[in-house]
Amino acid sequence: MDSEELLAQLADIHLPEPVSLWPPAPGWWILALLLLVGIVLVVRRILQARTRRKICEFALAELDQCYQQLSSNNETDPDQAKLRYVNQVNSVLRRVALVHFPQSGVASLGGKAWVDFIQEKGESSLLNEELAAALAHGRFQTRCDVDSSALHEMSRVWVRGLYLDPPRPPSTQDEGSGPASKQKDQPIHA
Repeated sequence: MDSEELLAQLADIHLPEPVSLWPPAPGWWILALLLLVGIVLVVRRILQARTRRKICEFALAELDQCYQQLSSNNETDPDQAKLRYVNQVNSVLRRVALVHFPQSGVASLGGKAWVDFIQEKGESSLLNEELAAALAHGRFQTRCDVDSSALHEMSRVWVRGLYLDPPRPPSTQDEGSGPASKQKDQPIHA
C-alpha cells in the first residue's frame, strides 16, 4: 500500500456543530431564578417601607391635628381641653400600637401596663413621670396639668421610632439599657 491509497481511506475533516444559545445551561436557569427571587424581595421590601412611611405620616398628621386643636381652643376651661388632648393622643398611640403590634394584646392594656408597653416597645426617652401619669390615668381625672408640647413631642418621637427608625437588635444595645440597669433605674409609674 502506498501512501496515496492510505490517504484515500481517510475521512474528511468534520467541523464541530456550532453551540447554540438556546436552551441555556442549567447554571443560567438557576441564576435567572435567583435574580427573579431577588427582584421580588427588593420590590416587596420597597412596598412595605412605603406602606410603613404612609402609616407613620398619617399618625403624625393626626397627632399634629390634635395639638393644633388644643392650641386653637377657645374654651373657658383649659383643663377640659388638655384632658381631651391627652385622650386624643392616647387614642392615636393606641391605634398605632394596634397596627404595629397586632398580636400583643395592646387593646386591653391600661394604666401602668399601657405606660410600660410604651416604654418597652418604642423610643421613650422623653417620657417623664408627668407624661406617664397623664397617659396612664388621664381619662379618669377631672383636671389635667400636663405639658402639652412635651406630650406632643414624646408621642411624635415614639411613633417615628416605630416606623422610620430601624429597630435595634438586643445584642447591639448599649450596656446601660440591659435588665440590670433597669433594676438600678427608678421606674416611671403613675
